[in-house]
Amino acid sequence: MRALSGIARIGNLTTQAPAERPFSASGVSLLLMVWEAEIAQRASAAHEALTGPPRRPSDGVPLPPPPPPDAMSYRYTTDLAAVRAVVYRYAIAAGLPESRAIDLVLAVSEVAANTVRHAKSPGSLKIWYDSEEIICQIQDDGVIADPLAGRRQPSLEARGGHGLWIVNQVCDEVEMRSDETGTTIRLHMELPRLKPGS
Repeated sequence: MRALSGIARIGNLTTQAPAERPFSASGVSLLLMVWEAEIAQRASAAHEALTGPPRRPSDGVPLPPPPPPDAMSYRYTTDLAAVRAVVYRYAIAAGLPESRAIDLVLAVSEVAANTVRHAKSPGSLKIWYDSEEIICQIQDDGVIADPLAGRRQPSLEARGGHGLWIVNQVCDEVEMRSDETGTTIRLHMELPRLKPGS
């Protein structure tokens, strides 16, 4: 074996010695101190946001404009299979790929299941789309007290909260407004862009 300037030859194989580290042990310590300071700063900001005065999802935020007059409308009480079938049909018609259509069905089904489980009223589903996105709006008379519901990842041991977390992960945008008059949740999913000439 013969080594030339950090390169060693063993038979037909050529290996290179590891390059010298561009920083010293004290440089690593400095980087770790900066990193720990950033983590502490983020933790402090998060704690302040979570322990500040409670806010409802609709505080200071206007309700979105109403659905267009031609939006598909469907009322449901317990038949979630029908809800899933309607959403799937509209998602495919709007141009969502199969996998994203299934994601949207999952998201709407989870929100509709919350209506069945927690609200004391039927739910209302509206669906509409344009060239850019498909929107599903679910409304009921229930109230969601936690303004961050679905925004924080629940622990694996948590008894609830996983569904709205998943909804926020699979949709491109989730809008939620809730007060004493009820809850409105809008799920947005972007449609694939058409290629020029297609």
